[in-house]
Amino acid sequence: MTAFVRDQWYVAAYGHEIGRELFARTVLGEPLVLYRAETGEVVALADRCVHRRYPLSESRLDGDTIICGYHGFTYDKAGTCVAVPGQARIPRTARVPAYPVVERDSFVWVWIGAPDLADEALIPRAPWLVDPGYTTVCGMEPLAARYLLLVDNLLDLSHETYLHGGYIGTPEVAETPITTEVDEDNRTIYVSRHMDDAACPPFYAKSTGIEGRITRWQDIEYRPPCLYLLHSRVAPVGVLPEEDGSDPNGFHVEVVYAITPETEHSTHDFWAVARDFALDDQGVSDFLAESNRTVVLQDVTALDILEKVIQAEPDGYQELSVNIDTGGLAARRFLERMAADAAEGARAARV
Repeated sequence: MTAFVRDQWYVAAYGHEIGRELFARTVLGEPLVLYRAETGEVVALADRCVHRRYPLSESRLDGDTIICGYHGFTYDKAGTCVAVPGQARIPRTARVPAYPVVERDSFVWVWIGAPDLADEALIPRAPWLVDPGYTTVCGMEPLAARYLLLVDNLLDLSHETYLHGGYIGTPEVAETPITTEVDEDNRTIYVSRHMDDAACPPFYAKSTGIEGRITRWQDIEYRPPCLYLLHSRVAPVGVLPEEDGSDPNGFHVEVVYAITPETEHSTHDFWAVARDFALDDQGVSDFLAESNRTVVLQDVTALDILEKVIQAEPDGYQELSVNIDTGGLAARRFLERMAADAAEGARAARV
């Protein structure tokens, strides 16, 4: 069984997905209905009427209240039932859970755990997605696999050489050793791979216009359980940042993944690619959007297959890990510890 870390912020949607239409999405096994109130803020409620469990996302929005499409129970933004057909008295228990929501860096973040623990300061940041110095393309693909498989996938980019050849993979990615750093205090994992002389994959050659071989840096920053950042730098071979840290001759791409479990065996794979070059070139945007979506779908195909393999294998199967897995193994330890701490806190609260 995949353990969820509930007392954390997760991405439920992009801000542009949520409007005045009722929007359904499941996060950590909890069906949600989201909508944008008349004042602009996003509301997230449990997507089940308390009367006969009819999905509120299949109902009707009237002002800032949802009228259940089955029997007409009506709920306000806080999830409180404010009207029951055929009677003036509203049962005291007639309410649905409302979830804390914050919009930040183009994402709609939702807190599925204990509401009193929902501290906005804990939301990890991806500021490039709203920085006017960057242009961003983004999307989301459903994954029929547990979220831990996507974490493993993203923390070991050696698979680019084999799974994504012709797009972002070149031989040097798999051949170059990594360095891994685990920041226990800040719960962050860093995995870096710096290639001094590498082939330029089409993803970068066609978007930057670089001809010939490149210096290519991949610096991963993973903040368990949900946010993955890949700080990517490419430049012609020998072109390095200036001594003062500025880097006017390099091309920078910030790749962001928000990893949101839907159920134990399915995941919302939010992805975004922000660049600091060719900002107004729609052709570059279209190319990067199509190329990155293709890469994501290649991962989806592979991980969907892997999920079926894992579900069919006998208990106690032992996998082999090597040096390239140090980041992924550290992530597993973090997530296991976070889930165990949450379970222990829940037990203590019940005592």
